[in-house]
Amino acid sequence: MAVSSQNKPAASTSHSAKRKHPKKHNHYGFQDFFSFKPETGSITDWNESRNIMTSEDFIIGLVEGLEEEVGSASAVVMYAIGSEWGTKDAEFFKQWFEKEYEREIRQSNLMFLLETWWWPFTSQGWGRWEVDLSDRKHGFMFINLFDSAVARTLGDVGKPVCYIYAGLFAGFFTSLVKKDLNCIELQCYSMGETYCKFLLGNKDRIDAASFWQNEGATARDIQKRLQEGDGVR
Repeated sequence: MAVSSQNKPAASTSHSAKRKHPKKHNHYGFQDFFSFKPETGSITDWNESRNIMTSEDFIIGLVEGLEEEVGSASAVVMYAIGSEWGTKDAEFFKQWFEKEYEREIRQSNLMFLLETWWWPFTSQGWGRWEVDLSDRKHGFMFINLFDSAVARTLGDVGKPVCYIYAGLFAGFFTSLVKKDLNCIELQCYSMGETYCKFLLGNKDRIDAASFWQNEGATARDIQKRLQEGDGVR
């Protein structure tokens, strides 16, 4: 798994494959996306972001360390970390997307935009996703995440654990649409599910979903209630 440190894309790239093919967009191979420089001990990706390779021990240490320090508030802290990450990554994404594709974000197809944003995360080991925009006109949307790095590492613990992802989605989409959005994980691989499912929407909808979840509602129950208009103000 890789953790990136965002920087403003450089005017002249140090990525060997990008220097050779500056207009190439389908950089989907591992060796294409990452540039390894053993002489300096650095790893950069196609977007000129520096990466650090970590093991699952990094996630375990982060989660268990926070739980030891702040107890049950660790979930709030993880969400806040993810939100800050998403906010900063939205700014970085805008820079490299507009530089590479030579168009403004607002002029791009939304699904193309989202898949382009998430591709580096997939390359870095954070999992694959599916974005369901069918309820966007009602003010909310669902995101399915497969192979969550956090849930895969912690295993079946019987509760949602992907708070950093929820914060990441909330931070990024808030910056993208310029409207305050919250996010909650409705089901998790760590609850024995085959994938993780997130709800993104305004505070009223997320609060309603959180209440229903605490009352024992499943992700399917919550999705149905929202689509029927419950929790809407």
